[in-house]
Amino acid sequence: MELTARAFWIGAPGEGEIREAILPRPGEGDVVVRALYSGVSRGTETLVFRGGVPESQHAAMRAPFQEGEFPAPVKYGYLSVGVVEHGPGHLLGRTVFCLYPHQTRYVVPAAAVTVVPDTVPAARAVLAGTVETAVNALWDATPLLGDRIAVVGGGMVGCSVAALLARFPGVRVQLVDADSARAETARALGVDFAAPEAALDGCDLVVHASASEAGMRRSLELLAPEGTLVELSWYGDRVVSLPLGEAFHARRLTVRSSQVGTVSPRARSGRSYADRLALALDLLADPALDALVTAEHTFEDLPDLLPRLTDGTVTGLCHRVRYGDAR
Repeated sequence: MELTARAFWIGAPGEGEIREAILPRPGEGDVVVRALYSGVSRGTETLVFRGGVPESQHAAMRAPFQEGEFPAPVKYGYLSVGVVEHGPGHLLGRTVFCLYPHQTRYVVPAAAVTVVPDTVPAARAVLAGTVETAVNALWDATPLLGDRIAVVGGGMVGCSVAALLARFPGVRVQLVDADSARAETARALGVDFAAPEAALDGCDLVVHASASEAGMRRSLELLAPEGTLVELSWYGDRVVSLPLGEAFHARRLTVRSSQVGTVSPRARSGRSYADRLALALDLLADPALDALVTAEHTFEDLPDLLPRLTDGTVTGLCHRVRYGDAR
């Protein structure tokens, strides 16, 4: 019997469609996953949707189970939660997370799925990839007890970083964003909030995730002498300028990039991708992280949703996608 599915594809830059798919027959060691939820990674997926991946980054930007090539047609995404319908006994019937695009059902090796802990609702588990990015960022940033920290940019990644920093003892954490609506999110996460012009300076560490030149410049201004800026934004095909004149050298500032494609070398020796993802899922037991999910849509909504997310008609943080009768 053929296994079939429906998948969301970018048919051309700025155009989305749902396509029928025939799944491969599962082999020994494979699992068949029926999707319950997926998440739209707004910053990256809208950049991919508009065709903004530079040619030099086509290989680096491939998602683990991507089909097609940039700019299009391409099936792209990596925040999927589902239930195992077929596979090894220890996984059968379990809720799992997988770095898979938006698709109703799929076949992957059993090693490609991670069991969602019983303490984490399936609907919240779509945040696993974003929280994993935040874990890696904090491994790169190495915050210290008593640090004064700003997170500039209150998107999914910035809010995830702020949420994890809220658990650090003795630190001052402030989420900085031009959108005053992020103040409510900051309160839910247990951190302070400020508009860019009112943010507290003298920071030992600033994590920048606004994907804007203005946000990066403000991040540098907020640093104390010898401070460090960890850059999480990815600008795709956009060129941005950074003021490395003025007092940059006199204040001995550091700018460090962080990217989730590599496990931070600052993590404990031997930490693997699987270890990092398992940690992110464990951290999602905190119900405060529900504040990062600001809307829910059906799978059929995706061809209409992505253009509106890309042009800014629809805003918010994580847009969760529901499949079938998932609750």
